[in-house]
Amino acid sequence: MIGIFGGTFDPVHHGHLRIALDAAEALELQQIRLVPLAQAVHREQPLASVTQRLAMLHLAIDGHSLYTVDDREIQRGGDSYMIDTLTSLQQDLPGETLCLLMGSDAFNGFMRWRDPEGILATAHIAVLQRPGYRLPDDPSLRELTEIHHTDVSGLQRGSSGGLVFLDVTQLEIASSNIRQRIQEGRDPAWLLPDAVGDYITRQELYRRTADRSGLV
Repeated sequence: MIGIFGGTFDPVHHGHLRIALDAAEALELQQIRLVPLAQAVHREQPLASVTQRLAMLHLAIDGHSLYTVDDREIQRGGDSYMIDTLTSLQQDLPGETLCLLMGSDAFNGFMRWRDPEGILATAHIAVLQRPGYRLPDDPSLRELTEIHHTDVSGLQRGSSGGLVFLDVTQLEIASSNIRQRIQEGRDPAWLLPDAVGDYITRQELYRRTADRSGLV
């Protein structure tokens, strides 16, 4: 089973990498594909350019064979929809079982994504949750959860359509907080890989709120 973990990664940090590793261990994933989006649909556009975000991802995972960077959304361009990405992966990786990894905040808005049922017809979903997480008061999300919820063994037996909730290591790190620290002249050390921090310094990334050069 291959884990698919999408996001802006603006910048990638230890919180991203740690919870993906937790999921890999719990689900016995053979690989985690980090998929940076091209153009955000439900959030602000990234500040760093696609080239810079890809470079930071490659630096972050250097020496860690479990992770790989998948740039298909950037190559495709335009708005990034997960159903398109999973369909493309299914075509490129015939016979492989895909598992979409997402945080609980993202799952709360899952019914607003394009074709949520189509996503579950193509892949499993693992919600990487904070301890004590509860579903929001959304009848459609609750119904979907009741239909698709299973345990880890159930996920491993099927090829798609399963939904599990995993407790993962919660590092209170956010890309937005890292960007703010840098804008304020504060040191983001220990929040992200050293190589990524060094790259941000060399590229003078995130120093000015008005710097929107990375819009795609």
